[in-house]
Amino acid sequence: MNCNVIVIGYGNELRSDDGIGQRVAKTLHVSNVKSIAVHQLTPELAEILANTDLVIFVDACLVSESYQVQVQSLSPASFNVIAGHTADPRSLLALTQALYDYCPQAWWIKVPGVNFELGDHLSPIAETGVAIALQQITQIVEPNPLLSLF
Repeated sequence: MNCNVIVIGYGNELRSDDGIGQRVAKTLHVSNVKSIAVHQLTPELAEILANTDLVIFVDACLVSESYQVQVQSLSPASFNVIAGHTADPRSLLALTQALYDYCPQAWWIKVPGVNFELGDHLSPIAETGVAIALQQITQIVEPNPLLSLF
């Protein structure tokens, strides 16, 4: 894919599995992809998104019934307002749309975690999720050209 691609991994690295997003961003090594690791999504990121063709957000989530990494397409949320200095991906996309009259294509990858206590190590479940998230990002950014023939 020949476009401006950014991966934003966010979360608190001092809260064990909450640091999943940052770990993915810091571990990602895909050509022509810029990765950013941040503690939280802030309004200042809107300017970066305004100059991006594709953004992939990566964050930790609480384990639900399954331990599956969730990948979903995103669009700006018209009902979300950034309260204070933090945002979720949809409200950040909405802010980008409002300020710059543009919104990049966006994906949200949520990686399950089980330990959100103080600490700087990921649980085995989170480590597995990080590896899966890295594969998912590669699949989004570098689609298989053979599949487009069918």
